[in-house]
Amino acid sequence: MTWARETSCISGNFPNKRQEVAVNRTELAEAVAAQTGLDKKKSEEVVAAVTGSIVAEIKAGNRVSVFGFGSFEPRSRAARTARNPQTQATVKVPASKSVAFKPAAAFKTALNTKGKAPAAKKAAPAAKAPAKKAVAKAPAKKAAPAKKAAAAKKR
Repeated sequence: MTWARETSCISGNFPNKRQEVAVNRTELAEAVAAQTGLDKKKSEEVVAAVTGSIVAEIKAGNRVSVFGFGSFEPRSRAARTARNPQTQATVKVPASKSVAFKPAAAFKTALNTKGKAPAAKKAAPAAKAPAKKAVAKAPAKKAAPAKKAAAAKKR
């Protein structure tokens, strides 16, 4: 996928030096239009519908999983008391909600292939042989009593 700006981190060319350039909704819609053949207006509607649906489900407290991409999970932070590092004054931080994103294995693989085609999955390993039984050891002998104690008994 090629974006309008080549400085984007999402583009197929990952520069050696990471540049912080965000891809906005319009650019994402243009990429969808280019790949699907939809016109730009329809692709903008599709991107808006997908993001709106994800936000609505997260707001309702549901986890959203997109196969091959990742999952979005709502997180809640409890209210707490924080300290301002400059003035040392305590500040009450209200409870808040956030979202966590966990990328799928396919997404991680695609990021780490460096232009190569992803390797095919290996066949499932054969059934493991039964574990060898441990040889029973003789119980450990008790240590000889300390010399001091032995000397005390002889008196």
